[in-house]
Amino acid sequence: MYEIEYTLQAVEDLKFFKKYEQKQILDGISIQLRYEPTVETRNRKRMRPNQIADWELRLGKFRIFYNIDEQVLIVEIQRIGEKRGSDFFFHDEQEDMR
Repeated sequence: MYEIEYTLQAVEDLKFFKKYEQKQILDGISIQLRYEPTVETRNRKRMRPNQIADWELRLGKFRIFYNIDEQVLIVEIQRIGEKRGSDFFFHDEQEDMR
């Protein structure tokens, strides 16, 4: 079982969402990433090289970006955002994912 840790940026991202959305996101992270976070699924994918993270978890309109430390079994949540069309938003501001 992997331990899940959050960066300060991810915690700030999470605060932007409504309480029920925060619960949805936290529950989804726990269910999807606690076991086998390195296994690609329909909603869990390795990303192209970018400045944020190696992996992406899709939970409806929400996007969770994370890295994995296989040595100590830690999933580190880097950012939590929202996808609108083909664009990513953090704190309601569009971000370039390249």
